[in-house]
Amino acid sequence: MVCGGFTCSRNALCSLNVVYMLVGLLLIGVAAWGKGFGLVSSIHIIGGGIAVGVFLLLIAIVGLVGAIHHHQVMLFFYMVILFIVFLFQFGISCSCLAMNRGQQETLLSGTWRVLNNKTKTDLEVQLNCCGLLNVTSKQAQFEQDLRDCPAICKKSGSCFACGDIMLNHATEVLKILGGVGLFFSFTEILGVWLAVRYRNQKDPRANPSAFL
Repeated sequence: MVCGGFTCSRNALCSLNVVYMLVGLLLIGVAAWGKGFGLVSSIHIIGGGIAVGVFLLLIAIVGLVGAIHHHQVMLFFYMVILFIVFLFQFGISCSCLAMNRGQQETLLSGTWRVLNNKTKTDLEVQLNCCGLLNVTSKQAQFEQDLRDCPAICKKSGSCFACGDIMLNHATEVLKILGGVGLFFSFTEILGVWLAVRYRNQKDPRANPSAFL
């Protein structure tokens, strides 16, 4: 059965906005999980994921209130902002999924170089690792970091490189964030279409001479 009535359109739009609220919370939670672990704080895409999640949550609240009250102005701004969020979310999600390990290593290496010694020490203690990456091109730096490493694993002589731990976790976070964001970004087009349709429908309970 085609959902063409006023009540059906309103219920569909309200339900969709509840889903958007849940998706926004999920995006914020996954991105915050990645940042809170202390590994991907330098990757700006994670910050972008949090920003998109917050905006999606806020616009879903606006859309929900506008749908319940059939508020013309709120629905108009909801349509415009939701379309903008779709563009940003689509771009960020594609970036998350397209970022390979080499690009992550480049970002991580650049950040590691500018970190102060205290921050590096805190990361090594938190993750129980030493140095960034144990690769030939960075062997001298890794050995220097290993000598200064305060991690407990150093006593046993079996420390992993912090970069390997960070990259494994970052890859997992980026895949989840990109996949969820990409899947639900297409539903935002449905939200825009529903809002346009619902905004132009007449409320059967309103004054027949009221301005649409």
